[in-house]
Amino acid sequence: MNDKVVVVTGAGSGIGRATARAFAARGDQVVLVGRRLEPLMETGAGEPLVASVTDPAAIVEFVRSRYGRLDVLVHNAGVVRGGPLGSVVPSEVSEMLATNLVAPIMLTQEALPLLEASRGVVVNVSTAVGQRGWAGNSAYAASKAALDTLTRSWAVELAPRGVRVVAVAPGAIATPIGANQGWSPERIAAVRKWQLEVTPLGRVGEPDEVAWAIVRLASDEAGFVTGVVLPVDGGAMVG
Repeated sequence: MNDKVVVVTGAGSGIGRATARAFAARGDQVVLVGRRLEPLMETGAGEPLVASVTDPAAIVEFVRSRYGRLDVLVHNAGVVRGGPLGSVVPSEVSEMLATNLVAPIMLTQEALPLLEASRGVVVNVSTAVGQRGWAGNSAYAASKAALDTLTRSWAVELAPRGVRVVAVAPGAIATPIGANQGWSPERIAAVRKWQLEVTPLGRVGEPDEVAWAIVRLASDEAGFVTGVVLPVDGGAMVG
């Protein structure tokens, strides 16, 4: 993996931060994409790029002009919006779909010439609830389940062009996503309680454990792996 160029979206915290650091530790050149500079600087494992994932042309142009290539594109940025039916606000769902689904589609499309030239890899960060379901937040679960479908569809579509497409589906992971979404401490605690109840290993995972899977799926040693959605969820999807 040494000297490959890697783009990680949502690199300012949680899984994105851990993934960027894991790639950098292998000697790769990492572009850290996020909306705020300070968290990206705290990640400290690559070159920060303050940009929205809804502006794919700006991201790809930066990578093209700065590095001239792209080997790995990690779609990690995501937001949680919505709630139980009866409380869903259309504008919030639209915002979530723009980040969780439309942005990966358009960014991959924009980056495809670079990925094809390098015979690169696309990594989608999905979620275990995309396959289990999430009663009380079906819109979020659906937005991430769509990434699983994209992974399988793109794996077939892009294989003739030399591009692999894989995904990881994290379960309960110790990230600040709930706090970042403005959830109350009570809601965060309730969600965590439910997650632990459906996780056979009985604990919360660490971002580094998800990053481990991402880096290895993107490695040359995984060159015969495409279209897979790998659960990193403590057994939640089979429990």
